[in-house]
Amino acid sequence: MRLPLIAGIAIIILSILIDAYIYMRVRKGASRTWSKTYLCSAFLTVALTITLVCWPKRNSETSLLPAMWMLFTWLSIYIPKIIYIIFSLFDYIPLLWKGKRKPIGLWVGLPVAVIVFCTVWYGSIWGRRNIDIEEITISSERLPASFKGYKIVQFSDAHVGTWGNDTTFIHEIVEKINALNPDIIVFTGDIVNRKTDEIKPFINVLSRLKAKQGVYSIMGNHDYGNYANWPSEAAHEQNTAELRTIEKSMGWHLLDNSHVTLRMGNDSIKLIGVENWGEPPFNTLGDIKKATDGVNPEMFAILLSHNPMHWRMQVRDSYNIDLTLAGHTHAMQMRFRTPWKDYSLSSLKYPEWEGLTEYQRKDDFVSRLYVNIGCGEVGFPARIGANPEITLITLQ
Repeated sequence: MRLPLIAGIAIIILSILIDAYIYMRVRKGASRTWSKTYLCSAFLTVALTITLVCWPKRNSETSLLPAMWMLFTWLSIYIPKIIYIIFSLFDYIPLLWKGKRKPIGLWVGLPVAVIVFCTVWYGSIWGRRNIDIEEITISSERLPASFKGYKIVQFSDAHVGTWGNDTTFIHEIVEKINALNPDIIVFTGDIVNRKTDEIKPFINVLSRLKAKQGVYSIMGNHDYGNYANWPSEAAHEQNTAELRTIEKSMGWHLLDNSHVTLRMGNDSIKLIGVENWGEPPFNTLGDIKKATDGVNPEMFAILLSHNPMHWRMQVRDSYNIDLTLAGHTHAMQMRFRTPWKDYSLSSLKYPEWEGLTEYQRKDDFVSRLYVNIGCGEVGFPARIGANPEITLITLQ
């Protein structure tokens, strides 16, 4: 039996057990009307679970959106239910010393569950549309004088397929980027979720991005079509080739393990881009050696690399790259911010998952990484405390 099928059956059984437990609690403490109401809702949510498990998620001919929204709805319902169940178990603790059971599940668990439910839907309805513009300054003695005040706008992980045919949000992203009047715009990968067709409603909108010295992009792990089952390898390769063609038709300069020279006056710096570099199961196509072939290590250099782990594993200790721009993490689309530190589950996988990091080598060379948490979503159409990001980088 295949692992996905086993996991699907386990999810269905878990859903039934959760609803059975809560129904028993409701039946004992509520009226018959409330009991019947919950029972009907439980049948609907279990039906949702079965539909979600059976939906053909990797079929390249089907849309990912129904599965995405079913998964989101399932999580928004069952996570609060699990929270309620955990608190309700404390009801029975007094029975250990023959005391009276306390309704902790009702007093504490139910309010917490409601708050979580509302927070999740807030992230879907409002959180994923509230765009943040993060401004940072990069200072380096290696930067040529003519590039003082040079403005780079970075955006990443648009995952336009999550919006279907609705271009409203991407239009707002484009308008906000253009209003910053950048010298260049860079996109650090994952323009789609699974297949090139997703970008087609957005071609006209994304073609309106304007910068004095152009728009540059790289490929992310989702851009290669590896999250769908294709009828043939030829169809798979055609999908990726078409995406490259579309990006170029939009006026974007796609950097596939290559570099270009950016000029201001008599001075110049290098902009380098690699294909996706990643740990399994992600593609490992990024070739930093090929991309930097012919680059003078004494020149100020900027690298576009989708996965921030590339900087940690290959770049910072071995190449004179002054600034690496990455995306990929999304901050797992959930972030808790404090005046002292930001927290996200993405930190469990990525040591550098947001913002600016500086690393000084033994030879005193300073390598910097900036991780943009993206402006789109995949799998979970919500952002909670991790608003869509546009980054304005000023060189000094």
